[in-house]
Amino acid sequence: MPLSDHEQKMLDQMEQALAAEDPKFASQMQGSGLASLQRRRWVIGAVGVIAGLGLVLVGVNTTPWIGAVGFAVMVAAAVFAATPPRKARLGVVRDGEVHPAKGGSRKSRKSGGLIDRLDERWERRENNW
Repeated sequence: MPLSDHEQKMLDQMEQALAAEDPKFASQMQGSGLASLQRRRWVIGAVGVIAGLGLVLVGVNTTPWIGAVGFAVMVAAAVFAATPPRKARLGVVRDGEVHPAKGGSRKSRKSGGLIDRLDERWERRENNW
């Protein structure tokens, strides 16, 4: 259910008052979504690289298999930290209502072969830009 004009104005006034009263808190609340997700991925990746390095060092002193597992953990953690988080496609807001996100225009047609699937992906990519 969309907000009325009066409710939207009141919400805007409350946001402005909060920003004037506590600008640090307001700025933290505005940009906390994607940045915190990326920061969390970097921390998890760093912990994974350190754990993998520890396994490599243990593997040098004991068996090579532990070192190989440690190396795999290091690579996986580095890849995890380097890749950006996926965007959630929850829906599209139109006329104040949330509608589910739709795929390509050829969704009703059955997926035939590789070329058709690649064509559908290309159209979806163009529609999302």
